[in-house]
Amino acid sequence: MEYAERLNELDRRFEALTAQMADPAVIADSDLYRKTTKAQSEISDVVGKYREYKHVKHNLDEGKAMLAESDLDLREMATEEVARLEPEIARIEADLKFMLLPKDPLDEKNVVLEIRAGTGGDEATLFAAEVFRMYSRYAEGRRWRVEVTSASESAVGGLKEVIALVSGEKVYSMLKYESGVHRVQRVPTTEQQGRVHTSAITVAVLPEADEVEIKIDPKDIRIDTFCSSGPGGQSVNTTYSAVRLTHLPTGTIVSCQDEKSQIKNRAKAERVLRSRLYEVELEKQRAEIGAERRTQVGTGDRSEKIRTYNFPQNRLTDHRIGLTLHQLDLIIEGHLDPVMNALNTYFQTEKLKHEGQAA
Repeated sequence: MEYAERLNELDRRFEALTAQMADPAVIADSDLYRKTTKAQSEISDVVGKYREYKHVKHNLDEGKAMLAESDLDLREMATEEVARLEPEIARIEADLKFMLLPKDPLDEKNVVLEIRAGTGGDEATLFAAEVFRMYSRYAEGRRWRVEVTSASESAVGGLKEVIALVSGEKVYSMLKYESGVHRVQRVPTTEQQGRVHTSAITVAVLPEADEVEIKIDPKDIRIDTFCSSGPGGQSVNTTYSAVRLTHLPTGTIVSCQDEKSQIKNRAKAERVLRSRLYEVELEKQRAEIGAERRTQVGTGDRSEKIRTYNFPQNRLTDHRIGLTLHQLDLIIEGHLDPVMNALNTYFQTEKLKHEGQAA
C-alpha cells in the first residue's frame, strides 16, 4: 500500500506515546504530560483509520484465498465477501490519503470572527445578526467559546458590525472557508409588496496570532479610553472602561467595550489587533504564491461572493463548490456540518490533486 512505511511509523509512535502517558515520571510532569497527550491526540485519527485498513485488508485477503476452495458454497461466500470489502478498502485508502496530506499550520488556532453589514440597509444588519447567531450556535454545538469584543447595533435590532473571539479545538480548520460575501434573498419584514430583496454582508475569519508570532512594540500603540455604549447596566456611560487601540505604523484601529473592566477590554483588543497584523503578514505570504496554488491556501477572498441564502426556496448555495442544500431552516439554526464537511472535502481533494501534480 502507498504510504505503508509512514503509516507503520505513526502506528509505532502512537504506541510509544500511549506507553509514555502511563509512565509515572511523565504523569508527574504536567507540561510533559500535556505535550504527550497532545502529540498522541494529533495522530490518533490516522492511526485508528490505518488499523481499520489492516483489519479489512486481512479479511479481504482471506476472502480472496477462499476463492480457490473446491467447495461451491465457500466460493460463493468468498465472492460475496470480496465484493463487499473491495469498495470498503478503496474508501479507507482514500481517507488515509486525505489524512496524510500536509496539515495547515493554522488549523489548530482560535479565530477572530468579523461580520459586517453590506448592501441592503436595515435588512443587511438583520441578516448579519442572524449569521452571527448561526455561527454562535454552531460553536456551542462544538463546545467552542465565543467572546464578543465589540458590536454595533442598528435601529431595527440588527448588527452593523460584530467582532468576536472564537476559542476551542480546531476552530480555524472548520471556519477558514467562511471568509467572503454572504448574500441573502428574502422578503424583508418592512416590505409591503411581498417582493424578494437581495442584501449582503461580509464575513472575515482571521487566525488568532500568538504573542511570539506577532510582537507589538508598546510605543507603536496609542490607547484611548471612552464610555461604553449599549447594554451593560449602571456602569454604561459612567466609567471609561471601553478601550480603543491604534497601531500607528499601519493605522489599524481596534475597539473593545464588551467587558466592564478596562483591563479585560484592553487584553481582548490586543488579541484582535495582533490577529489583524498577523493576517497582513499572511496576505503578503499568499501574494508570493502562484495563482494556481492560491486557491488551495485555505482562506477566501473577502470581496468574493461565496454563498447565497435564499429563504423563499429554503436553499443555501455555496458558489465556490457548486453545493446546493434545501435545508436553510436547519443551517441558519447552526447545523452547519453538511456545509463545512463539503467544503473541507472539496479543498482536501484540490490539495490532493496538487500534491499529485507536484509529485
